[in-house]
Amino acid sequence: MKKNILYFGIAVMIGLLGGYLIFGASADSANKTVDNHDHSETSANQMWTCSMHPQIMQPEPGDCPICGMELIPAEASSEGLAANQIKMTENALALANIETTIVGNLKESNDDGVISLSGKIAANEENNAIQASYFDGRLERLNVSFEGQEVKRGQLLATIYSPNLVAAQQELITATSLKQFQPALYKAVRNKLKLWKLSESQIDNIESTGEVRENFPLYATVSGTVAMVMAAEGDYLKQGQPILKVSNLNSVWAEFDAYENQISQFKKGQKIKVTTSAYPKKEFDAVISFIDPVLNSSTRTVTVRTTLKNNENLFKPGMFVSGKIKGTAKAVEESLNIPASAVLWTGERSLVYVKLNPNEPVFEMREVTVGLRNGDNFTVTSGLENGEEIVTNGTFTVDAAAQLQGKKSMMNKSGRKTMTGHEGHSGMRGGSEFKSNTIPTMKMKLPKAFQTAFQAALKSYFKMKDAFVASDENQVSALAKTTFEKMKAIEIEGLGKMEKSHLSKSIEMFSAISSNSDLKTQRAQLVVLNENIVALAMNIKSPLETLYLQKCPMANNGHGAIWLSTQSDIKNPYYGEAMLTCGSVIKTIE
Repeated sequence: MKKNILYFGIAVMIGLLGGYLIFGASADSANKTVDNHDHSETSANQMWTCSMHPQIMQPEPGDCPICGMELIPAEASSEGLAANQIKMTENALALANIETTIVGNLKESNDDGVISLSGKIAANEENNAIQASYFDGRLERLNVSFEGQEVKRGQLLATIYSPNLVAAQQELITATSLKQFQPALYKAVRNKLKLWKLSESQIDNIESTGEVRENFPLYATVSGTVAMVMAAEGDYLKQGQPILKVSNLNSVWAEFDAYENQISQFKKGQKIKVTTSAYPKKEFDAVISFIDPVLNSSTRTVTVRTTLKNNENLFKPGMFVSGKIKGTAKAVEESLNIPASAVLWTGERSLVYVKLNPNEPVFEMREVTVGLRNGDNFTVTSGLENGEEIVTNGTFTVDAAAQLQGKKSMMNKSGRKTMTGHEGHSGMRGGSEFKSNTIPTMKMKLPKAFQTAFQAALKSYFKMKDAFVASDENQVSALAKTTFEKMKAIEIEGLGKMEKSHLSKSIEMFSAISSNSDLKTQRAQLVVLNENIVALAMNIKSPLETLYLQKCPMANNGHGAIWLSTQSDIKNPYYGEAMLTCGSVIKTIE
């Protein structure tokens, strides 16, 4: 009996064990399969974003690389979108202040066909004159020695010692005593002195006194402003060698840059209204007097010129001006008119973002062909259709979101995802994705004295750069003026044409920044300034301190922009707090 109970207990235990092995294991396996499946699906699809910066999109939770806030789960991306399409959440659209506009035919707009041009004041070369030496000699004294000095006709410019003139005066004195017997010789000697620009009174004085002057005065033959000093005291001058270049600024040129596709809109005699930052409330009427027949192959622009009267001395050469002119061509009815803010430029392509469905925030990147720019609008000749809805505010934000999600974008034609999170802004320190980290070095010969003075001027440049980082436009203007004065005082003796060009452009941009109070415009001018400053700085042989050449690939409308810093840490002057660490060190100058 006991034996039977024992066998029964063993059988029950074996049955329980077998049931566990069959059903329990299956259940565990099923549970594990479900768990693994759920986890893998969540991991593959879930992305994390920032509520304040919806362009941030990362595959894992963490903190926002811009503001440090904790990332939140992003909505799962829609299936079936093409590589050039992106879907954004309503929250992201609101935070990024995305605005759209329905495009229409040009005939439906209120555009009056006015074309805006930018340019600068230049000296009227038709009024330029060269003050030259009319005889060989040594320049003993130069009374006019700096640019910008006013000169009056008949003013004493210089004193020259000329052995030939000494001999000619002696000939005149001798010929005077023989003029009754040899009148032809006497007349020939006087004419010789006249050809050397001696006046009748000077010749009569020599003849009457019988005295020979060793140091002979040279007088101005025109009135104007000294544009260039071309000789120095002690120089030995040849006959006809220039001493001064004088410009009459009673009239000046306003030279505007017109794009290649605008050429057909202009003709000589066309009226143009000119304004300048120095006198924003004044408008000056003028007409086109010259259109350059040669296209600048590097900028793809032609020079459109007008002549302005300057009796009140309001216009200064180098001053920035704007022009408004009504084009000659009639509006094409089939072309579309879109705001300039809708267009993204890559240098080769023009892109817009089209909203495909008015009830769904899905945008498609579209390449378009733009025609003339009329005011704040572009005409589109292909790529868009009448009635389509495009992004007109926040276009760059939409493009940035597309790039971060691996979609086709302005900087990513293939759509291959190359970076996540904020790597497109602050990363790329030593990374390989950004190929434009190499800056071509232009070989220059900079005299030691120039290098010393240039580095001294850079100290206030670095302070100005910090003011840009702080987005303090008033401090930027003040420091730009300080740097302008230091740069202008640098001695240019020994500099070649290329070196002078970079220095001159740098001085011009410091002046422009100092006279401007709009931070956005100042930052645009900073791009040009840094291109010229860096070119000079890279040729310093022994810098007083280590300099870091840094670059932000997002600045300058996505074309990238550079700057100099004395610290390796990135503090972006083009965006300030908005993208403080956007950029990387691409070269060290030490």
